[in-house]
Amino acid sequence: MKKRIIGAILLLAIFIPLLIKGGIYFTGLCLVAGLMGFKELYDLRYKEKKLPLVLLLVSFLCVGFLIVHNYDSMEFTLVHGYEVLSLFTLAFLIPIVIINDFNKYNLEDALYLFGSAMFLGLSFNLMILVRNYSLEYIIYFFLITTITDCFALFSGKLVGRHKLAPKISPNKTIEGTIGGTIMGTFVGCIYYLTVINPDINLLIIISLTILFSLVGQIGDLVLSAIKRVYGKKDFSNLIPGHGGILDRFDSIIFVIITAILFLSII
Repeated sequence: MKKRIIGAILLLAIFIPLLIKGGIYFTGLCLVAGLMGFKELYDLRYKEKKLPLVLLLVSFLCVGFLIVHNYDSMEFTLVHGYEVLSLFTLAFLIPIVIINDFNKYNLEDALYLFGSAMFLGLSFNLMILVRNYSLEYIIYFFLITTITDCFALFSGKLVGRHKLAPKISPNKTIEGTIGGTIMGTFVGCIYYLTVINPDINLLIIISLTILFSLVGQIGDLVLSAIKRVYGKKDFSNLIPGHGGILDRFDSIIFVIITAILFLSII
């Protein structure tokens, strides 16, 4: 627990100033986090098998481009033209024929790299756009996931008896999920009503905050399921007591993706 607290303090000391500063500073943070997250997904699958270097470079360039493209925009529209997406698709698929060795590179490799690049590239790009839209809103989303995560952990340790998804995450409990959701919703709603909009319909903001809290926990489980496939507990040991970048950003990525559907009404 001590290592976890120290890791959280170090992470917040880096993250909070860049989040508040916004602009190119937060974009840089998302770029670094996204690229490191992609490396974690790559290492998860390719510890033993090494792909050709050129494919690794193409993959990182793809992720980086998707993250920073149109980084100063405040519009939630897909700005990546079909030309770009077509180019990336070809860049991952054509090497199957050029390499002509399924042991070195095959369709599963191509789809894994393409899916990972698109998932992280677009997710961190959306995070930048939400920060451009409003500092108060992105704090609201981070606050929900952070409080939910903390109290799910505490509730699970104190009163957790019933396993939530033992095959995916053996330590998570139904009681922990309930405790995390209650506190994440409570703190998130208080922040929203105090800082963002005190006049919003109470039922709407409570319902959406519950949804964001639950989606964040589902995101955690989705990324945990990926780790379990490859027999890993954490994506990496980058952050003391917390694991890797994706171990910390799993919930917020899914919350941000979900929030885009509802920003027009909150």
